[in-house]
Amino acid sequence: MTITSLSTNQDLDAKRLREAFGVFPSGVVAVASEVDGQLIGLAASSFTSVSLEPALVSFSVANTSKTWPTLRQAAHLGVTILADHHGEVCRRLAGPVEHRFDDLDVTRTGDGAVTLDDGLAMFDCSVYREVEAGDHTIVILQLHAVGAGIQGADAGRPLVFHRSGFGRLADSA
Repeated sequence: MTITSLSTNQDLDAKRLREAFGVFPSGVVAVASEVDGQLIGLAASSFTSVSLEPALVSFSVANTSKTWPTLRQAAHLGVTILADHHGEVCRRLAGPVEHRFDDLDVTRTGDGAVTLDDGLAMFDCSVYREVEAGDHTIVILQLHAVGAGIQGADAGRPLVFHRSGFGRLADSA
């Protein structure tokens, strides 16, 4: 077993941190709503469950996000767990705002939450709390409803973000 020395805090630069953080794979979600008649959304690879009682989930968003200040105004947000075929959708959610939902089948709730119809799971949420944490904000969402996406053999697998790219889980033996 080889043991390498760890660098001191003075050696923590953004490039090195991004590379180290990137070895840990994560799922990807779309967070979306209808705000002032316009669909608005973003992709997040930092989604995680937080609590069962009350039902809470979270994701982190960069403080430089131009989308989050508008999206956070929504009464309800839709969260969709993206499937492995959503790589292009994820890229689009990071692109020009006016084209993020082109040709996507979505469902809107009466409260304005927007979910993708072909996701693995969908949640209707509202902002529970925001916690500033360095150059990001941790957004804690309270769940109001949950829906299962595509079921059975056609369900697919989650979209995985790993080493700054998209991948998929391997079939189990």
